[in-house]
Amino acid sequence: MRIMYGCCAGLDVHKETVQCCVRRVEPDGSLQETVRQFGTMTDDLLEMVESLKAQGVTHVAMESTGVFWKPIYNLLEEHFSILLVNPAHCKQVPGRKTDVKDCQWLAELLQYGLLRGSFIPPRWQRDLRDLTRERTQLINERTRVANRMHKILEDANIKLGSVATDILGASGRDMLRALIGGEQDPAVLAEMARSRLRDKIPQLRRALRGRVREHHRFQLELQWDHLEQLDQLVARLNEKITQLYQPYEQQLALVDEVPGMDRRMAETVMAEVGMDMRQFPSDSHLCSWAAVCSGNHESAGKRRSGRTRKGNRWLRQALAVAAPAAGHSKNSYLGARFRRLAARRGKKRATIAVAHTILRIIYHMLREGIHFHDLGPAYFDRLNPERIKHYLVSRLERLGFKVMLEPQQATA
Repeated sequence: MRIMYGCCAGLDVHKETVQCCVRRVEPDGSLQETVRQFGTMTDDLLEMVESLKAQGVTHVAMESTGVFWKPIYNLLEEHFSILLVNPAHCKQVPGRKTDVKDCQWLAELLQYGLLRGSFIPPRWQRDLRDLTRERTQLINERTRVANRMHKILEDANIKLGSVATDILGASGRDMLRALIGGEQDPAVLAEMARSRLRDKIPQLRRALRGRVREHHRFQLELQWDHLEQLDQLVARLNEKITQLYQPYEQQLALVDEVPGMDRRMAETVMAEVGMDMRQFPSDSHLCSWAAVCSGNHESAGKRRSGRTRKGNRWLRQALAVAAPAAGHSKNSYLGARFRRLAARRGKKRATIAVAHTILRIIYHMLREGIHFHDLGPAYFDRLNPERIKHYLVSRLERLGFKVMLEPQQATA
């Protein structure tokens, strides 16, 4: 095989140690390997950087081991060309598994150009990812707190969730504050309803009659304090993320035009994929990287499982929320596509398919700087109007009707 890099290094990263193998081609054509162990403290890593530079290393490869690779990558990226590889793509030969052999195997694969690096965005985007992912975690925790409050209310036989769609809406919050404060009169609590919920005051009076003890009030107060803390943290993150996105407001506005997307979803998606779509050769490459397309597994002429791979879970989660939201839109192409697929293949497959379509749309909008153009809910009907016509006529005839069709131009 052809040697691609004359002097390269493979790193086997652990929490406290790094095994480093430098593989160099000598002037006489012979290969020389040097293996050395370093610590993971900053001084140790800086020593490793100087050692690699002194030996003439130009390319470095290491596996993505938990979060332990991040500080090493941050120190090395300014000095070397680094490949962060998926461990599944470079597994060691069975029966030869040691830390030393792992770094030697990585160095050998790298020298012959047999490794494929993962997509690592620039540092500013990695910082933005940290913030959007932390916000997602806090919002998920907020949902868990709301579920715990539901359980406490059910334990006290307060059926607020059976009448109000959201117990943490404006009306629900007022009622919860009153319950925590000691109010137990259902009539007084029901009168706190606002807007359209006031139409359900009779149901609220029945739902709010329970057995709220001091134990329940104490639990609700704990969850309420936790909820307020989460809301404050999310607000702080929103403010910081908005500041970082100020130079990219135009791109955010474009992505926000897609049905199913909102400001927060757009910020999450752009933090994961970036602003420059030239790093992905095509929209198909982006969808494959995000793992929102069907798997490709064929053997002996037989198509095996087409399950999607495990991709960027933060991006998949955002798209999985946006796809059903787009499916609820009445007058859009994405809504028609979701309902069409859900009827034949189920909602889960429809969600992945529409998520795939949304990501492709975002790719072209960001790459070309164009606004969203909706194909309309009747797009699929226009693809083959004759087929739709024969199908609908045959259905009416099976019901016992005689159908005669005339073009609109003839009756005008």
